[in-house]
Amino acid sequence: MRTLPVGDDGLLVEVSSGEEARALHAELLRRRAEGSLAVREIVPAARTVLLDGLTDPDRLAAELALSDVPPAPAHARDVVRLPVRYDGPDLGDVAAHWGVSPREVARIHADTEFSVAFCGFAPGFGYLTGLPRRYDVPRRATPRTAVPAGAVALAGPYTGVYPRSSPGGWQLIGTTDAVLWDHTRVPAALLAPGTRVRFVPVDGS
Repeated sequence: MRTLPVGDDGLLVEVSSGEEARALHAELLRRRAEGSLAVREIVPAARTVLLDGLTDPDRLAAELALSDVPPAPAHARDVVRLPVRYDGPDLGDVAAHWGVSPREVARIHADTEFSVAFCGFAPGFGYLTGLPRRYDVPRRATPRTAVPAGAVALAGPYTGVYPRSSPGGWQLIGTTDAVLWDHTRVPAALLAPGTRVRFVPVDGS
């Protein structure tokens, strides 16, 4: 674990894996909830956690250097279920990479419970983990100039859903009509770090 100061009241904590980042994020949220950590924002990423608005960044850095972070607990909140049509243009390529049929890709993906590791790229975009490492897929050699909103996609160890039309290089395996970001909704983002997610096939996909 490595800590780096960010401004006068921020701290960036670097760890060696996504699992460690999720565990650290959960532990920091627990400390804030119980009142032992005064902080304004806690923002997880792939292998870092950013804390902003700390009253004493140096003290927290020293504490983290000496403490063991427990594994992230199982989440008790309800699962967010996203309807999906497995009709993406890259479904065949992903099937070939996995060595299975397109229908089997859909079954494996739908049978997996995902968790939002962190958010980024665009408002409402969550990086979902849960697939075994053997199902990692490379990004497309040539990114698309426009990926439609609702596209369900894979890249590396992650699954994601494009909340709006944008360029992108992920492998597109399906489509959902779920609204991932709505600024008139509270909260605006459907998915947040720690949210559990299941994809539910529709239309016989």
